[in-house]
Amino acid sequence: MASNASKPVIGLTSYLEPAKFLVWETEAALLHRVYVDCVVAAGGIPVLLPPVSDAHERLVSTVDGLVLTGGADVEPARYGQEKHPTTYTRPDRDAFEFGLFDAARRAGKPVLGVCRGLQVMSVALGGTLVQHLPEAAGTAEHQPAPATFGRGTVTLAEGSRAAAILGPETKTLCYHHQAIDRLGAGLEPVGWAADGTIEAAEVPGEFTLGVQWHPEQDSDDVRLFAALVEATEERA
Repeated sequence: MASNASKPVIGLTSYLEPAKFLVWETEAALLHRVYVDCVVAAGGIPVLLPPVSDAHERLVSTVDGLVLTGGADVEPARYGQEKHPTTYTRPDRDAFEFGLFDAARRAGKPVLGVCRGLQVMSVALGGTLVQHLPEAAGTAEHQPAPATFGRGTVTLAEGSRAAAILGPETKTLCYHHQAIDRLGAGLEPVGWAADGTIEAAEVPGEFTLGVQWHPEQDSDDVRLFAALVEATEERA
């Protein structure tokens, strides 16, 4: 096992949200603990990155890899659309994560996008989103009910980085009412749900990989996080 001194530091984007804990009801910088646990299980040291700074290059320089985590919808104005009634946004978080993603790619740092994270990656590269899948696809299976993950199977493209990590298909837990419409420049679709929804995309030749499902919800399977940690070690 690697010593703490040699373990890579993995930055995880976090939320600014109203929260209640102990005697306090206040705005908090927070993230679901399962992300942190998955990074630890994968051999990394997790560091939370709250959306309160525009020092993107400096922040990226302090981590070895980056996880763009799940959360609110991307502001539709970023891809030239009006906001759908079901779309809920956090513009400050958008600005922070778009800046981090750009800085990470310019620095050659590995990036894993989770759910919203995939959408951030795609829109940052010029892509567009379907704002409400139940309207577009006629199904709510990707987000069956509040706080309820949908279960599915994603087929992965032969020869892709995603398939090298997870095999030709993988069971998933998903929670998204939006999805990729047009992928951003440089991203290739490499994973699909049974209904054809793009569930994974990557940039060939670099560890820039996004998945639409929530791998952090299965603590027994940290292969994506382990692959990110391994990619940081190979880069070092």
